[in-house]
Amino acid sequence: MRFIREIHADKNKRGKPTISFEFFPFKTPEGEKRFFCETFPSLVEIGPDYASVTYGAGGSTREKTLEIVEKIQSDFDLPTMAHLTCVNHTRDEIGDILNDAKKRNIKNILALRGDPPSGQNWSMTDGGFEYASDLVSYIHALGDFDIAVAGFPEGHIDCAGGREVDWQNLIKKIKSGASQVITQMFFDNSDYFRLAEFLKDAGVNTQLLPGIIPVTNTSQIKKFSAMCGAKLPQKFADRLDELGNDEDAVRDYGIEYASSQCQELLDRGVPGLHFYTLNKSKAVRQVIGNLNLA
Repeated sequence: MRFIREIHADKNKRGKPTISFEFFPFKTPEGEKRFFCETFPSLVEIGPDYASVTYGAGGSTREKTLEIVEKIQSDFDLPTMAHLTCVNHTRDEIGDILNDAKKRNIKNILALRGDPPSGQNWSMTDGGFEYASDLVSYIHALGDFDIAVAGFPEGHIDCAGGREVDWQNLIKKIKSGASQVITQMFFDNSDYFRLAEFLKDAGVNTQLLPGIIPVTNTSQIKKFSAMCGAKLPQKFADRLDELGNDEDAVRDYGIEYASSQCQELLDRGVPGLHFYTLNKSKAVRQVIGNLNLA
């Protein structure tokens, strides 16, 4: 299975953007069946370059994450990145997880500090890692993995020093051994370009992949944005409120907005698009179809 940095290098040489999808572990056997029989095959038809699978708060889906990554790679021959967090793990436990990943032919890791379980505040685990950069350094020293990290165009919600302090932390993660950055979702492209310019001015040329989510549910996206600090532009939020409970109209507007957002990003030369699918396919398929990227 290929390193994702190699995929980006190949696509860049051809002047083509990468297309990638994020999924999360299922909660029920029915959800797993629906995903592998319907959702994932529908998205694979588009021809993505790679995928990623999240890691539950507090490391709650450790085994399931690796199982899903292994199955996607073996059954669909699609390079897939396993998320890995510092939360509730000692250094030795992280080592065991990475050894398990190697046995499963998993070569790509998204290294994160991670979110604590619901209702708890972040705290470093005794014998573990305090920062994502520490986790990146540990994985990089092994030499067996390609490492991605998260970037926050508006700054991490927990960073009291503001976005530029957080961006300096991102540079530290990159210099610790990361080969690409995947951003948190955002809805104002100026935030992405501001971060990209900051990295460029700092002499950092790592791939910066914008994370995109086509909005299909107003209350859901308001909840997500409040949790992670990704603001909804006023005009966008006002239009969602105007559409109210008309689910079809909200979905159509969300697809239209995401398509326009992605087109501007592509026109200005982003290396790829990373879609937060929420384990659904229709909206993402429509956005990619609108962009003629399928």
